[in-house]
Amino acid sequence: MRYNHYGSIIGEGYISMFHPLLPPTTWGRWRLDWGLRTHVMGIINVTPDSFSGDGILGDETEQTALRALEQARAFVAEGAILIDVGGESTRPGFAALPLEQELNRVIPVIKLLAKQLPPEVIISIDTYKAEVARQALEAGASLVNDIWGLQRDPAMASLVAERGVPVVLMANMRGYEKREIVSDVMRFLARSIELALAAGVAWERIIVDPGIGFGTTPEENLTLLRRLGELRSLGRPLLLGTSRKSTIGLVLGNLPPSERLEGTAATVALGIAQGADIVRVHDVREMMRVVKMSDAIVRGSFQATPVNQEEKRK
Repeated sequence: MRYNHYGSIIGEGYISMFHPLLPPTTWGRWRLDWGLRTHVMGIINVTPDSFSGDGILGDETEQTALRALEQARAFVAEGAILIDVGGESTRPGFAALPLEQELNRVIPVIKLLAKQLPPEVIISIDTYKAEVARQALEAGASLVNDIWGLQRDPAMASLVAERGVPVVLMANMRGYEKREIVSDVMRFLARSIELALAAGVAWERIIVDPGIGFGTTPEENLTLLRRLGELRSLGRPLLLGTSRKSTIGLVLGNLPPSERLEGTAATVALGIAQGADIVRVHDVREMMRVVKMSDAIVRGSFQATPVNQEEKRK
Protein backbone atom coordinates (compact mmCIF):
# COMPACT_ATOMS: atom_id res chain seq x y z
CA MET A 1 0.00 0.00 0.00
CA ARG A 2 1.41 3.43 -0.98
CA TYR A 3 0.24 6.96 -0.30
CA ASN A 4 0.40 10.23 -2.18
CA HIS A 5 1.35 13.64 -0.71
CA TYR A 6 -1.94 13.94 1.16
CA GLY A 7 -2.03 10.46 2.63
CA SER A 8 -4.61 9.16 0.16
CA ILE A 9 -4.23 5.49 -0.64
CA ILE A 10 -2.97 4.81 -4.17
CA GLY A 11 -2.86 1.48 -5.91
CA GLU A 12 -4.85 -1.60 -4.88
CA GLY A 13 -7.99 -0.24 -6.56
CA TYR A 14 -8.01 3.15 -4.83
CA ILE A 15 -7.94 6.51 -6.59
CA SER A 16 -6.27 9.57 -5.05
CA MET A 17 -8.74 12.04 -3.56
CA PHE A 18 -6.51 14.97 -4.46
CA HIS A 19 -3.67 14.97 -6.98
CA PRO A 20 -2.46 11.85 -8.80
CA LEU A 21 1.21 10.98 -8.73
CA LEU A 22 2.98 13.06 -11.37
CA PRO A 23 4.77 11.30 -14.22
CA PRO A 24 8.54 11.03 -13.73
CA THR A 25 10.90 13.64 -15.15
CA THR A 26 13.41 11.94 -17.43
CA TRP A 27 16.25 13.37 -19.51
CA GLY A 28 19.60 11.97 -20.60
CA ARG A 29 20.65 9.36 -18.06
CA TRP A 30 18.73 10.97 -15.23
CA ARG A 31 15.29 10.38 -13.75
CA LEU A 32 13.31 11.98 -10.93
CA ASP A 33 10.23 10.11 -9.70
CA TRP A 34 7.57 12.13 -7.93
CA GLY A 35 5.39 11.28 -4.97
CA LEU A 36 7.06 8.13 -3.68
CA ARG A 37 9.94 9.86 -1.88
CA THR A 38 11.29 13.33 -1.21
CA HIS A 39 14.52 14.21 -3.02
CA VAL A 40 17.27 16.10 -1.18
CA MET A 41 19.29 18.84 -2.88
CA GLY A 42 22.56 19.80 -1.19
CA ILE A 43 23.70 23.44 -1.46
CA ILE A 44 27.21 24.43 -2.52
CA ASN A 45 27.75 28.18 -2.32
CA VAL A 46 30.86 29.20 -4.27
CA THR A 47 30.73 32.62 -2.65
CA PRO A 48 32.49 34.52 0.13
CA ASP A 49 29.28 36.05 1.50
CA SER A 50 26.50 33.48 1.73
CA PHE A 51 23.83 34.48 4.27
CA SER A 52 24.16 31.02 5.82
CA GLY A 53 27.89 31.32 6.46
CA ASP A 54 28.82 28.30 4.33
CA GLY A 55 30.48 30.00 1.35
CA ILE A 56 33.56 28.08 0.19
CA LEU A 57 35.17 30.61 -2.15
CA GLY A 58 38.90 30.99 -1.56
CA ASP A 59 41.77 32.76 -3.26
CA GLU A 60 42.80 29.75 -5.36
CA THR A 61 40.39 28.33 -7.96
CA GLU A 62 41.74 24.79 -7.63
CA GLN A 63 41.43 24.78 -3.85
CA THR A 64 37.88 26.11 -4.05
CA ALA A 65 36.94 23.34 -6.49
CA LEU A 66 38.49 20.70 -4.23
CA ARG A 67 36.57 22.03 -1.23
CA ALA A 68 33.38 21.88 -3.28
CA LEU A 69 34.13 18.29 -4.29
CA GLU A 70 34.71 17.29 -0.68
CA GLN A 71 31.43 18.88 0.35
CA ALA A 72 29.53 17.34 -2.57
CA ARG A 73 30.91 13.86 -1.87
CA ALA A 74 29.79 14.17 1.75
CA PHE A 75 26.31 15.29 0.64
CA VAL A 76 25.97 12.34 -1.74
CA ALA A 77 27.15 9.90 0.93
CA GLU A 78 24.52 11.36 3.26
CA GLY A 79 21.72 10.87 0.74
CA ALA A 80 21.54 13.89 -1.60
CA ILE A 81 20.72 13.09 -5.22
CA LEU A 82 20.96 16.71 -6.39
CA ILE A 83 23.86 19.14 -5.88
CA ASP A 84 23.06 22.82 -6.42
CA VAL A 85 26.05 25.01 -7.32
CA GLY A 86 25.77 28.79 -7.16
CA GLY A 87 28.33 31.57 -7.52
CA GLU A 88 26.30 34.68 -6.74
CA SER A 89 24.96 35.49 -3.30
CA THR A 90 21.22 36.16 -3.31
CA ARG A 91 21.03 37.43 0.24
CA PRO A 92 18.90 40.57 0.77
CA GLY A 93 20.73 43.62 -0.56
CA PHE A 94 23.19 41.61 -2.65
CA ALA A 95 24.99 43.22 -5.57
CA ALA A 96 24.74 41.48 -8.93
CA LEU A 97 27.97 39.71 -9.85
CA PRO A 98 29.65 40.45 -13.19
CA LEU A 99 29.20 37.60 -15.66
CA GLU A 100 32.87 36.65 -15.94
CA GLN A 101 33.29 36.57 -12.18
CA GLU A 102 30.33 34.24 -11.75
CA LEU A 103 31.66 31.97 -14.52
CA ASN A 104 35.11 31.88 -12.93
CA ARG A 105 33.54 30.73 -9.67
CA VAL A 106 31.17 28.01 -10.83
CA ILE A 107 32.56 26.45 -14.02
CA PRO A 108 35.73 24.90 -12.50
CA VAL A 109 33.61 23.48 -9.67
CA ILE A 110 31.01 21.96 -11.99
CA LYS A 111 33.68 20.44 -14.26
CA LEU A 112 35.30 18.72 -11.29
CA LEU A 113 32.02 17.52 -9.79
CA ALA A 114 30.88 16.13 -13.16
CA LYS A 115 34.10 14.09 -13.42
CA GLN A 116 34.21 12.84 -9.84
CA LEU A 117 30.65 12.31 -8.60
CA PRO A 118 28.60 9.18 -9.36
CA PRO A 119 26.88 9.47 -12.77
CA GLU A 120 23.36 9.34 -11.27
CA VAL A 121 23.94 12.54 -9.25
CA ILE A 122 22.20 15.58 -10.75
CA ILE A 123 24.30 18.77 -10.77
CA SER A 124 22.20 21.92 -10.77
CA ILE A 125 23.38 25.41 -11.70
CA ASP A 126 21.85 28.12 -9.55
CA THR A 127 21.75 31.18 -11.82
CA TYR A 128 19.38 33.52 -13.61
CA LYS A 129 21.90 34.36 -16.36
CA ALA A 130 21.52 32.37 -19.59
CA GLU A 131 25.22 32.50 -20.45
CA VAL A 132 26.20 31.11 -17.06
CA ALA A 133 23.61 28.36 -17.47
CA ARG A 134 24.86 27.57 -20.99
CA GLN A 135 28.49 27.18 -19.93
CA ALA A 136 27.48 25.27 -16.79
CA LEU A 137 25.47 22.76 -18.85
CA GLU A 138 28.44 22.33 -21.17
CA ALA A 139 30.67 21.76 -18.12
CA GLY A 140 28.45 18.97 -16.78
CA ALA A 141 25.42 20.48 -15.04
CA SER A 142 22.11 18.85 -15.94
CA LEU A 143 19.45 21.10 -14.36
CA VAL A 144 18.89 24.88 -14.18
CA ASN A 145 17.68 26.54 -10.98
CA ASP A 146 16.51 30.07 -11.86
CA ILE A 147 15.62 32.34 -8.93
CA TRP A 148 13.75 34.64 -11.30
CA GLY A 149 11.67 31.92 -12.95
CA LEU A 150 12.81 32.80 -16.52
CA GLN A 151 11.61 36.39 -16.01
CA ARG A 152 15.01 38.13 -15.75
CA ASP A 153 17.08 36.94 -18.73
CA PRO A 154 14.97 36.59 -21.90
CA ALA A 155 17.44 34.06 -23.35
CA MET A 156 17.06 31.58 -20.48
CA ALA A 157 13.80 29.92 -21.53
CA SER A 158 14.98 29.09 -25.05
CA LEU A 159 18.30 27.79 -23.71
CA VAL A 160 16.55 25.39 -21.32
CA ALA A 161 14.24 24.23 -24.10
CA GLU A 162 17.13 23.73 -26.52
CA ARG A 163 19.16 21.69 -24.04
CA GLY A 164 16.19 19.59 -22.92
CA VAL A 165 16.99 19.87 -19.22
CA PRO A 166 14.63 20.44 -16.27
CA VAL A 167 14.28 23.92 -14.83
CA VAL A 168 13.29 25.10 -11.37
CA LEU A 169 11.07 28.16 -11.68
CA MET A 170 11.21 30.17 -8.48
CA ALA A 171 8.78 32.91 -7.53
CA ASN A 172 10.63 36.12 -6.70
CA MET A 173 8.66 38.91 -5.07
CA ARG A 174 11.49 41.46 -5.08
CA GLY A 175 10.03 44.58 -6.69
CA TYR A 176 6.67 42.85 -7.21
CA GLU A 177 3.45 44.66 -6.30
CA LYS A 178 2.01 42.24 -3.77
CA ARG A 179 -1.65 41.91 -2.84
CA GLU A 180 -2.12 38.51 -1.19
CA ILE A 181 1.02 36.43 -0.98
CA VAL A 182 -0.25 32.99 -2.02
CA SER A 183 -2.13 34.33 -5.04
CA ASP A 184 0.86 36.58 -5.86
CA VAL A 185 3.19 33.58 -5.91
CA MET A 186 0.69 31.56 -7.92
CA ARG A 187 0.43 34.32 -10.54
CA PHE A 188 4.20 34.70 -10.77
CA LEU A 189 4.72 30.96 -11.20
CA ALA A 190 1.88 30.66 -13.70
CA ARG A 191 3.57 33.32 -15.84
CA SER A 192 6.92 31.53 -15.55
CA ILE A 193 5.31 28.26 -16.60
CA GLU A 194 3.75 29.95 -19.63
CA LEU A 195 7.12 31.42 -20.61
CA ALA A 196 8.70 27.98 -20.34
CA LEU A 197 6.02 26.26 -22.39
CA ALA A 198 6.02 28.99 -25.05
CA ALA A 199 9.77 28.51 -25.48
CA GLY A 200 9.35 24.75 -25.90
CA VAL A 201 10.30 23.49 -22.45
CA ALA A 202 8.59 20.15 -21.85
CA TRP A 203 5.81 20.23 -19.23
CA GLU A 204 7.36 17.24 -17.45
CA ARG A 205 10.65 19.14 -17.01
CA ILE A 206 9.19 22.08 -15.07
CA ILE A 207 9.60 22.28 -11.28
CA VAL A 208 8.28 25.18 -9.18
CA ASP A 209 9.55 26.86 -6.00
CA PRO A 210 7.53 29.36 -3.89
CA GLY A 211 10.66 31.43 -3.22
CA ILE A 212 10.65 31.59 0.57
CA GLY A 213 12.48 34.75 1.64
CA PHE A 214 12.77 36.36 -1.80
CA GLY A 215 10.95 39.64 -1.37
CA THR A 216 8.65 38.17 1.26
CA THR A 217 8.16 39.17 4.89
CA PRO A 218 8.43 36.67 7.75
CA GLU A 219 4.65 36.65 8.05
CA GLU A 220 4.29 35.98 4.33
CA ASN A 221 6.86 33.17 4.53
CA LEU A 222 4.90 31.48 7.29
CA THR A 223 1.69 31.87 5.29
CA LEU A 224 3.34 30.28 2.24
CA LEU A 225 4.51 27.37 4.36
CA ARG A 226 1.09 26.98 5.96
CA ARG A 227 -0.62 26.97 2.56
CA LEU A 228 2.10 25.33 0.49
CA GLY A 229 -0.25 22.59 -0.63
CA GLU A 230 -2.26 25.10 -2.66
CA LEU A 231 0.64 25.33 -5.12
CA ARG A 232 -0.02 21.70 -6.07
CA SER A 233 -2.81 23.04 -8.25
CA LEU A 234 -0.12 24.20 -10.69
CA GLY A 235 0.38 20.55 -11.51
CA ARG A 236 4.17 20.53 -11.16
CA PRO A 237 6.57 19.16 -8.52
CA LEU A 238 7.46 21.52 -5.68
CA LEU A 239 10.94 22.45 -4.52
CA LEU A 240 11.13 23.99 -1.04
CA GLY A 241 14.13 26.03 0.08
CA THR A 242 13.82 27.11 3.71
CA SER A 243 17.21 26.00 5.02
CA ARG A 244 18.62 28.42 7.63
CA LYS A 245 16.39 31.25 6.35
CA SER A 246 16.04 34.42 8.44
CA THR A 247 12.37 33.77 9.24
CA ILE A 248 13.46 30.68 11.19
CA GLY A 249 15.96 32.72 13.16
CA LEU A 250 13.35 35.37 13.89
CA VAL A 251 10.71 32.91 15.08
CA LEU A 252 13.21 31.20 17.36
CA GLY A 253 14.40 34.40 19.03
CA ASN A 254 16.84 35.97 16.56
CA LEU A 255 19.09 32.93 16.26
CA PRO A 256 22.04 33.08 13.83
CA PRO A 257 22.11 30.78 10.76
CA SER A 258 24.33 28.25 12.53
CA GLU A 259 21.60 27.66 15.15
CA ARG A 260 18.60 27.21 12.83
CA LEU A 261 18.87 23.44 12.35
CA GLU A 262 15.79 22.46 14.36
CA GLY A 263 13.71 25.22 12.81
CA THR A 264 14.77 24.10 9.36
CA ALA A 265 13.81 20.54 10.28
CA ALA A 266 10.31 21.69 11.21
CA THR A 267 9.85 23.47 7.88
CA VAL A 268 11.12 20.43 5.96
CA ALA A 269 8.80 18.01 7.76
CA LEU A 270 5.75 20.24 7.44
CA GLY A 271 6.68 21.07 3.85
CA ILE A 272 6.72 17.39 2.93
CA ALA A 273 3.32 16.98 4.60
CA GLN A 274 2.09 19.81 2.33
CA GLY A 275 3.48 18.20 -0.82
CA ALA A 276 7.13 19.24 -1.25
CA ASP A 277 8.97 16.94 -3.67
CA ILE A 278 12.51 18.35 -3.29
CA VAL A 279 14.04 20.06 -0.27
CA ARG A 280 17.09 22.26 -0.80
CA VAL A 281 19.25 22.19 2.32
CA HIS A 282 22.66 22.98 3.80
CA ASP A 283 22.65 20.23 6.44
CA VAL A 284 22.12 17.11 4.35
CA ARG A 285 22.82 14.45 6.99
CA GLU A 286 20.35 15.82 9.50
CA MET A 287 17.69 16.77 6.95
CA MET A 288 17.94 13.36 5.29
CA ARG A 289 16.81 11.85 8.60
CA VAL A 290 13.91 14.30 8.75
CA VAL A 291 12.99 13.41 5.16
CA LYS A 292 13.03 9.68 5.82
CA MET A 293 10.84 10.02 8.90
CA SER A 294 8.44 12.40 7.15
CA ASP A 295 8.21 10.17 4.08
CA ALA A 296 7.48 7.15 6.25
CA ILE A 297 4.49 8.99 7.72
CA VAL A 298 3.25 10.97 4.72
CA ARG A 299 4.06 8.65 1.83
CA GLY A 300 3.96 5.28 3.56
CA SER A 301 7.48 4.62 2.33
CA PHE A 302 8.87 2.88 5.42
CA GLN A 303 10.84 -0.31 4.91
CA ALA A 304 12.42 -1.88 7.96
CA THR A 305 16.16 -2.50 7.85
CA PRO A 306 17.00 -6.08 8.89
CA VAL A 307 18.62 -6.15 12.32
CA ASN A 308 21.70 -8.26 12.84
CA GLN A 309 20.84 -10.88 15.46
CA GLU A 310 24.16 -10.37 17.27
CA GLU A 311 23.48 -6.65 17.56
CA LYS A 312 19.91 -7.40 18.72
CA ARG A 313 21.23 -9.51 21.63
CA LYS A 314 23.50 -6.66 22.72
